[in-house]
Formats: sequence, C-alpha cells, structure tokens
Amino acid sequence: MERATQFLKEAGVYYLATAEGDQPRVRPFGTANIFEGKLYIQTGKVKEVSKQIHANPKAEICAFKDGKWLRIACELVEDDRPEARASMLDAYPELKGMYAADDGNTEVFYLKNATATFSSFTAAPEVEKF
Repeated sequence: MERATQFLKEAGVYYLATAEGDQPRVRPFGTANIFEGKLYIQTGKVKEVSKQIHANPKAEICAFKDGKWLRIACELVEDDRPEARASMLDAYPELKGMYAADDGNTEVFYLKNATATFSSFTAAPEVEKF
C-alpha cells in the first residue's frame, strides 16, 4: 500500500474510473493519503463521482509516471468520521479553500480489497494486494 500511495503522489494526477449504469466514467484525481493503515481518496458529495461510487463501489485507479503505470482495482468504502476527513485535509492543505472536515460536502473513501498492478514496457507486472 505504501508503494502504491507513493506512486500516486509522485504521479501527481491519477485517473479514477467508476460506472454510471453501463457507462464507464473517468476523471482526474490528486489525493492519496494513508490514515489508520488504509489508503484514502477524497471528493465532494455534490459531485457525480460520489453518486456513482455510492451506487457501485467498484472502481479502478490508473496513474502513469516515468514510463511506468499503476492500476488499482478496488472497492471504495466511505469513512464518514470527521477525523478521516480532517486527516485528508491536513495532508492536502490546498484543499482547505474548497473543503472543510465539517462542511457536509467533504467525503473520503478508503480502498478495500485492492489489487495494485505495477507495469512497464520493460518488466513483468508486479502485483500487490491490500
């Protein structure tokens, strides 16, 4: 999990894929934070991505950097505790202009049953589960 988190942070931007009915939806994200031994991401409850995750928590993350890429297949589980939201905002203080831990909009999810696959064109894939 630490390796995947580091990769996401170094990539800066990763892409989160969800489903809306039978239509895949992909959008850029940039938060990755370990809290209480779990990898978390953050969004806003008013966004369509939040509705998609609540309807179908299966998701995939993809990031690319330095000729290598990471895919993480997982389930996203909401953690509605203020401590989890505050931890994310402390890790990304630039978000505090748009979000607050108690604003009723900030939402964090942790990755459950995650399979991270590290790939490149020059080496065999490496798989980690967390």
